[in-house]
Amino acid sequence: MCQYSSQDGFATDWHLVHLGGRAVGGAAAVFAEATAVSAEGRISPQDLGIYDDRHVEGLARIVRFVKGQGAAAGIQLAHAGRKASTRPPWTAGGAVSPAAGGWEPLGPTAAPFADGYPVPRASTAADLDGVVASFRAAALRALAAGFDIAEIHAAHGYLLHEFLSPLVNTRSDEHGGSYDGRVRLCLRVVDAVRSVWPERLPVFVRLSCTDWRDGGWDVEQSVELARRLRGLGVDLIDCSSGGAVPDVTIPLAPGYQVPFAERIRREAGIATGAVGLITDAAQAEAIVAGGQADCVLLARELLRDPSWPLHAAQALGAVLPWPQQYLRAAPPGTPAR
Repeated sequence: MCQYSSQDGFATDWHLVHLGGRAVGGAAAVFAEATAVSAEGRISPQDLGIYDDRHVEGLARIVRFVKGQGAAAGIQLAHAGRKASTRPPWTAGGAVSPAAGGWEPLGPTAAPFADGYPVPRASTAADLDGVVASFRAAALRALAAGFDIAEIHAAHGYLLHEFLSPLVNTRSDEHGGSYDGRVRLCLRVVDAVRSVWPERLPVFVRLSCTDWRDGGWDVEQSVELARRLRGLGVDLIDCSSGGAVPDVTIPLAPGYQVPFAERIRREAGIATGAVGLITDAAQAEAIVAGGQADCVLLARELLRDPSWPLHAAQALGAVLPWPQQYLRAAPPGTPAR
């Protein structure tokens, strides 16, 4: 969950407490928010970044704490594409003007996401080469910071998803048109990241498995992309949905995206993570135990309850170690970390 609490991309004390608190709360892996691989790839001027070598030190401090609590440390590598240069969600929203620190975003074409959003410039071949190089460089910085998992964000209407979706990508060059053209940028980015990310460490890819609109990106296309990503050394598909275009109707309900994870897992032969309105321990356990996904990824529920994993363990009759500083409040017989 983006925190919109950075200046010039640097991690702050807020990020340390926010992410560290979820590790204290028993999460098996803690992921930093969508972290921009370039300054123009930030959603807002307040986004976390990994486009400068100076960003590594602050991120490494967070990683050390997260790992010290027994959790794996992950990071989402992201480029916001045409959704860049916007205000944080708790403000009025909309475009940030150049006078207020905004910039011209990069998109597949010059079409904006919606009214009130900035008008992007259509990316050139040189721009896309730069995008691929920026993901590769960001992966190297993430490795230097000590992260265990690199997740490439190709969902929610950000740049890589924009190229995947035929509703957004109307180009006619090698990065548009046919299915092979639309998936090309995503595959190039994944290949670049995997080329520098050690084989012993996993790479995840977050996909929007459907645009929720006829003629858009859908689960069948996601299955085929997942097969190709598996061949490039991707270890898990994080199965989300939506975000490419505005004004769509999403059938929100507990676990509404789990079928995407189940189908991709079954048909593409790759591990998947389930997301989306998963709030209950029994619900999460049933998803994994039933083979619908290999793990459950929580976002908003962990904003509401940073210790959800510890509470879930109690509800399911499992025993997790607690920080020794908190043992006085733990169930009897709880071991220390």
